[in-house]
Amino acid sequence: MRRPQMVLAFIALILLISLQASSRAGAASPASPAAEASHPAQSAADLRQFLDFYASLYVGVRYEAQKAEWGASTDVTDEHVGERIAGGKALAALVGSPAVITRSREFLKHPEQVSVIDGRQLQKILLEAAEAPGTVPGIVAQRVEAEAKQSSILDSFQFCLERKGDQCLKPVTANDLDDILNESTDLAARLAAWEASKEIGPALKPGLVELRGLRNAVAKEMGYRSFFDLQVADYDMSVDEMMEMLAGFMRDMGPLYREVHCWTKYELANKYHQPVPKMIPAHWINNRWAQNWTGIVEGVDLDPYFKDKTAEWIVQSGEAFYVSMGFPPLPESFWKLSDLYPVPEGSKRKKNTHASAWDMNLEGDVRSLMSVQPNSRWFSTAHHELGHIYYYLSYDRPGVPIFLREGANRAFHEGIGDLIAIAAGQEPYLRAVGILPPGVKIDQKKWLLNQALEEAVPFIFWSAGTISSWERDLYENNLPPEEFNQRWWNYVAKFQGVVPPVPRGEQYCDPATKTHINDDPAQYYDYAMATVLKYQLHDKICRDILKQEPHSCNYYGSKAAGDFLKGILRQGAMKPWRELVREATGSDLSTKAMAAYFQPVLEDLKKQNASRQCGWE
Repeated sequence: MRRPQMVLAFIALILLISLQASSRAGAASPASPAAEASHPAQSAADLRQFLDFYASLYVGVRYEAQKAEWGASTDVTDEHVGERIAGGKALAALVGSPAVITRSREFLKHPEQVSVIDGRQLQKILLEAAEAPGTVPGIVAQRVEAEAKQSSILDSFQFCLERKGDQCLKPVTANDLDDILNESTDLAARLAAWEASKEIGPALKPGLVELRGLRNAVAKEMGYRSFFDLQVADYDMSVDEMMEMLAGFMRDMGPLYREVHCWTKYELANKYHQPVPKMIPAHWINNRWAQNWTGIVEGVDLDPYFKDKTAEWIVQSGEAFYVSMGFPPLPESFWKLSDLYPVPEGSKRKKNTHASAWDMNLEGDVRSLMSVQPNSRWFSTAHHELGHIYYYLSYDRPGVPIFLREGANRAFHEGIGDLIAIAAGQEPYLRAVGILPPGVKIDQKKWLLNQALEEAVPFIFWSAGTISSWERDLYENNLPPEEFNQRWWNYVAKFQGVVPPVPRGEQYCDPATKTHINDDPAQYYDYAMATVLKYQLHDKICRDILKQEPHSCNYYGSKAAGDFLKGILRQGAMKPWRELVREATGSDLSTKAMAAYFQPVLEDLKKQNASRQCGWE
């Protein structure tokens, strides 16, 4: 990493801002009416100069920091972690500079002299400054180091399925554990895999406690109640408004979730030859956090149809989907610089196993970090991650200012990726790309129920309920470390109707086993909003643009669908997100389309559950 260059760039910025501040202070006390009349024009010129010069430095320093973080995520070594820390500190010093904060606030004090677009840029600059305010450099430096160390533990942890004392006799990967939970019907084997997946929690807990304090400290320095409050502010909402919106999602979808939960516990009890429980034991569900309920509906497993596919084909088919709608092919650098496939067996290299998409320089260097395998889960994930990539490519253009080169809000990014994942799972598309052979018939009832379980309904109660409530408590209420696990499982029971298979004391830290708690904190409500948004956008595309039924709607090859999406993506964050939702769909963000999409499931499950003991409260 070229640390001297970044330090020099930072020094140059401070010198320039200091000079501009002096000039601005002189203009604030004009000596004559003529000087006073010229002041607004001078201020507008000052603002343009500030934004342009700061943007040029920001892109350069951020790029170096991103490259260091990429290196630490794709090859976890002490050297790469050290480079990530150095890059993070340089970027933090830049974005949190007291001069940057002061100048941005000064310009916003005169809204009559600031355009709407420039005002949005200044607000984004201040939100990012709040992550690393230079008024508390010691705390910022500690946070950068703590974040890097936490990610290093997360990325390099060795899961173990069988131990003898401190010795691991059977090391496994996260993918191995997922395979056991997806395939095994042996409850003892499932329990062993589930417990092994939670071993990382105690290793992460001390770092999470430290990070909670550091994250809250930087947020409070900038006037926010907590780090959670800071993250919610990016939506122009208060914490109470956000939690009420999430509660509204769960109220709206509650009747359907009650039926889904009831049907599922009866199905799983039969599958594992167990009495029907009131709440579902966590290891009965294939997902480690019970956030998606996969593999329960029989006759909808697509994995056999991927046996002759390669991991490369999975990613290439995702690209072909977007190209068919009129998007450009991915840049050659994407294929050259991304890390898309599992680390070869026997390799000593360790990397982050969580799929992600990266906009490295806000100017076209886009990459993805995945561990793609030829199966239906990675087919959907690859389409999702490329949704992020095409979002980046759409707004990384001269017409969008640097500080607005992001989604309309964070949920938009996830929502677009999930929208394409819906489209990639529709029967017409699966036939068009040769996954479903001509003679194979689909049971539409089972297909829709499976989609409800795997992609939407349980996920709302996990994302809007469990994890968002726990992180709210962590940051807003300073949840004591000795209550982390109990509070977590209280929420799992309350919102999801799920219980741990064995007692989970405070020696564990099960919430920390979820990647986002550590390295994407206080933002999981993004995914709840994205889930609601994707069905709203899907309904619009299918009914109004393609004139097709939403359950069998094919975007593939539709330039009209592509143009609709481009109209959203290319704007970046230049418009308030509520305004963009209304423009795109004709209404505010609402669960109406999602509820309508799954109405057949609700009606069918009510009949099947009529004589069953449902509910878990």
